[in-house]
Amino acid sequence: METNKTIMDKLFEGRQYRDINVSAFERRAEGDGEKIVSGYATTFNQPYELWSYDGYTVLEQIDPAAFDDCDMADVIMQYNHEGRVFARTGNGTLELDPDDKGLHIRANLGGTEIGRQLFEEIEGGYTTKMSYGYKVAEDKREVTEKHEDGSVTVLRTITKIKKLYDVSAVSLPANDATSISARDYGEGVIAEIREEILKRKKQKLRIRLLTEV
Repeated sequence: METNKTIMDKLFEGRQYRDINVSAFERRAEGDGEKIVSGYATTFNQPYELWSYDGYTVLEQIDPAAFDDCDMADVIMQYNHEGRVFARTGNGTLELDPDDKGLHIRANLGGTEIGRQLFEEIEGGYTTKMSYGYKVAEDKREVTEKHEDGSVTVLRTITKIKKLYDVSAVSLPANDATSISARDYGEGVIAEIREEILKRKKQKLRIRLLTEV
């Protein structure tokens, strides 16, 4: 049986995706066909629930310095991390600026027909969320266990992001982290975590029964 640490490492390997609520997505039409949208692909020091099951919760937050050495060369803007490109840093239609709040994005969607359609969807309030695809270089994890109920909380802080691949407008709710995790990492890994949690609880129950004899 793999350890909790090994399973957690599996959860966080490779390219990852996170959604955030950007209902405050700003947009405006400008001259020369420019249709500008702006918002935050992620925010700093704001823990969000990544996964929760039967007393075991994983929270995640982004350190303000996580993008300091990040490779952000030719990042693209997509919809749901796939399909056509709406904007990109390589041609100047996408700008990325980590500030005190988070990773701020500004995109001109006026260059393509599908981009203009997305602008209309954002303007109409049909699309209000953002996400980003990235690869982690370093993180740290704090584990807190409540002895009264045996629940465990893992706070993962991403301290260094190696590569930013894309920022995306998305249709999935920002708080739907569980379904996102299951899709990104596979049901197999989730099942392993559940099995490990049940095993740990059975071991604690066995020890308690033995001590009560």
